Amino acid sequence: MFEAVLFDLDGTLADTAPDMAASLNVLLESKGRAPVEVETVRPFVSRGARGMIMAAFGLTPEHPDFPALREKFLDIYADNLAVHTRLFPGMDRLLDRLEAEGIAWGVVTNKFEKFSRPVIAHLGLGLRSQVLVSGDTCARPKPFADPLLHACAHLGVAPMKSLYVGDDERDVQAARAAGMKVVVAGYGYLGDGPPAILWGADAVVDSAFAIGQWMGLAANEAHEA
Repeated sequence: MFEAVLFDLDGTLADTAPDMAASLNVLLESKGRAPVEVETVRPFVSRGARGMIMAAFGLTPEHPDFPALREKFLDIYADNLAVHTRLFPGMDRLLDRLEAEGIAWGVVTNKFEKFSRPVIAHLGLGLRSQVLVSGDTCARPKPFADPLLHACAHLGVAPMKSLYVGDDERDVQAARAAGMKVVVAGYGYLGDGPPAILWGADAVVDSAFAIGQWMGLAANEAHEA
């Protein structure tokens, strides 16, 4: 049995895409551009502001206009990061089950702390999550192992007895580098690269309920009827 479960935030623990897309549309409108649908940019949400700018404007970080657009997007998002964001179906029940089983859980995300902490609070998890490691907590974010190792050290749990759940290939790379088991949230954003089945995870699951099933939680109550 695992002693700890760590979750990515965007696309794994919570569906943040609606607020990310809404913020992007405010930026697009300010530039005289047409809005985008949430589903159009959903695959890029796990890449944060960089993914949003690349998806909407087709610009890479090397483009001279990229930094200003990124900063403007982040300013807009800071005022709109907890409007429509919700836990994925069944996730709250899974967290209840982990707590009932005495399994520590926390969040490891590349989202900067000034964004991640308010989102966690909005979701009502501020006092429940036993650790929050953000994109600026460690010197190197995912795909490096540093954030996951930092979280395990904080919890006092060995990486080999911990599970990481994420929806991006970088999540799998980070978990493997940390010596952790890793499950891909197949219901998440997944990006536009190779299919998740090729990332080398221990499993790809389609729901919060399936995470509990894969873990072998007795009387798993994460199922969403």
